[in-house]
Amino acid sequence: MTKPDNPLAAALKKSRSTFWAVGLFSCAVNILMLTGPLFMLQVYDRVLASRSVPTLLALFALVAALYLFLGLFDLIRTKALSRIGYGLDVELSALAKKVWIFSNLHPGSIKSRPINDLASLRQFLSSNGLPALFDLPWVPIYLAIVYLLHTWLGLLATAGAIIVVTATMINELITRKPIWEASSWELRDAQFAEGAHRNAEAVVAMGMTSRVTSYWQSLRDQALIKAQEAGGRSEFITAFTKSIRMLVQSGMLALGAYLAIFQEISPGTMIAASILGGRALAPVDAAVANWKNFIRSRLAYGRLSKMLQGNGDNFEPINLPDPKGRVTVTNLLKLPPKSAGSQGDQRPILQGLHFDLNPGDGLGVIGPSASGKSSLARLLVGLWMPDKGSVRLDGATFDQWDRDAVGQYIGYLPQSVELLSGTIRQNIARFDAEVSDEDVIAAAQLAAVHELILALPDGYSTDLAVGQQVLSGGQVQRIGLARAALRTPPLVVLDEPNSNLDADGDDALTHAIAKLREAGSCVVVMAHRPSAIEAVNKVLMLRNGQQVEFGDKNEVLQKVMRAPTAPSKQTTSNEQQPSSKRVLKPVSKRKM
Repeated sequence: MTKPDNPLAAALKKSRSTFWAVGLFSCAVNILMLTGPLFMLQVYDRVLASRSVPTLLALFALVAALYLFLGLFDLIRTKALSRIGYGLDVELSALAKKVWIFSNLHPGSIKSRPINDLASLRQFLSSNGLPALFDLPWVPIYLAIVYLLHTWLGLLATAGAIIVVTATMINELITRKPIWEASSWELRDAQFAEGAHRNAEAVVAMGMTSRVTSYWQSLRDQALIKAQEAGGRSEFITAFTKSIRMLVQSGMLALGAYLAIFQEISPGTMIAASILGGRALAPVDAAVANWKNFIRSRLAYGRLSKMLQGNGDNFEPINLPDPKGRVTVTNLLKLPPKSAGSQGDQRPILQGLHFDLNPGDGLGVIGPSASGKSSLARLLVGLWMPDKGSVRLDGATFDQWDRDAVGQYIGYLPQSVELLSGTIRQNIARFDAEVSDEDVIAAAQLAAVHELILALPDGYSTDLAVGQQVLSGGQVQRIGLARAALRTPPLVVLDEPNSNLDADGDDALTHAIAKLREAGSCVVVMAHRPSAIEAVNKVLMLRNGQQVEFGDKNEVLQKVMRAPTAPSKQTTSNEQQPSSKRVLKPVSKRKM
């Protein structure tokens, strides 16, 4: 069974029958819109001529009933469109959230916010703009009816329609670019605002508040300028088309009166033609009034479609057996993730890596800064995919695993640890309500953070809401370690797990790694400090993204300590590669 290549198009396709129903109700609404002109025609030509009150009452009763149906059908189509928007949101919101999360794994790949784009589509489907588009095909039909009343009246109405349609096309041309630019500036504004809020401590402490808010305001000003530019142009066209519609309607009345004077049409026809002429231009007028929203929705559709594209084009992954923790890396090559404006021929960040790990193994990955340790960590947990070679967990590459299914068998502590808004228990339990309290406490005890949590006023129920600074950096890192160690997963990858730990924290980390290995977990530690690899049995040394040494810890460290300093390919004649003795930094005793 395959998933659709474009989930957004597939979701809209499911609503095809509803769109057809909306089209049929639009036909009924537009047919019933003829009630007013026909009523006027009968009143002026028959009722007034015959002076028949019963005929007038009968016609009025019929008109009242028809208008009730008109209101009912219009309500039904509006509700149907609203339900389409609601269904679209329900079906795609979970996928849009996942895509938004995954997009952050690749720097420079974030082009839009799919949740906001989905909301824009839902709002457009529930607005007055879409019914106007369903009414547009009836413009020629109304014009044809006017032609049946009199050719001159039809020509005048057609001329007005041509002017209004031309204005609509001009509106599209002159507003498309500023609306797109306004959307781009609004996205940059939102992203900068999020970053400024997240880094509030650094901004305030270093006196950056005024400069940051000034730059933030400049982004907002650009968005407002472009939005105002698009709005001004659209408002001018809207006012122009409304004036043309009213002028055409009055012109129809004047021309009809002229023709009635010479008895070419009746007074009732004069009134009916005026109403029909206005009705023929009304859908175009409504479309112009909602054109800015239409363009924004079209841009949102394009962005959302592009972001969701390919998130369902593969076969459903098979349910593989639970992994045991056997890791195989073969001829691994990884290029820098592509970002906006990136060019080809980029230097690999990792190349030529080849090693095997078994359950219970502990691997320490060492090397200078920018040697590729964090990149390797992302590859080992499936956040990145190799450009060549393979990374396999129990013989299967990560694209063969279901992401959520394999995730429960992986523990990952990133270099920059952030806990989610929720309780400490929820964070350690990975927000899985089925995880027992015993498992949560066992993970906390393994990370030696259980007593620290109990010392908090609310213990495991402490709320880590955004903006509440209740934990130190060391506590956050140790809770992150507990989250990674939940239920002793077969594969645990720790990226500089002791960067915020003191001596006690280092001891707790060493103990946790040893316990995980005893339980059969394969533990990989990206290290800058010697204390991080005390409990491992193997070491991998990286330099410039290449594998320099791999093997038994003592043997590799002896080779590293004996190796002479060699110039790197990337250094000049006056520059030397940092000594191999400096691939591990001295242990610093920092307090939490």
